[in-house]
Amino acid sequence: MQRRLLMLFVAAAVACVDLADKLATRADYHHARSSFTVLVTTVVVIALLLFVPRLPSRAALLGAAVAAGGALGNMVSAIAWAQGVPDPLVVGGPAHGMAFNLADVFVFIGDAVMLSAVLVYALRNRMRLRVHV
Repeated sequence: MQRRLLMLFVAAAVACVDLADKLATRADYHHARSSFTVLVTTVVVIALLLFVPRLPSRAALLGAAVAAGGALGNMVSAIAWAQGVPDPLVVGGPAHGMAFNLADVFVFIGDAVMLSAVLVYALRNRMRLRVHV
């Protein structure tokens, strides 16, 4: 229960940082999110909060919390902004560049940390993971 609360606290903090940045920074670009995407994002956030705390890995927990916070930030943005999720970060200019937001960065970094931690855990405990059926 403590691990879930810690993960929820970190995810909420990350989402707040993202939302504060979106409110404070003018965004020339927005991307629309469908209701289905918001629903799938909600399911993913809930699944992360339910299943990742079961792993005895702090790195996986932290990565999942950051990824869940980023997803939560984009989910709230999709509901709050009628024109779509604001993308205040632009790299490469309007013709050939990319526009994104902090939530996208948090999801990417959180997923990378979580998946790396799970892989390291699996490699270190591969004998325990072998189940003869």
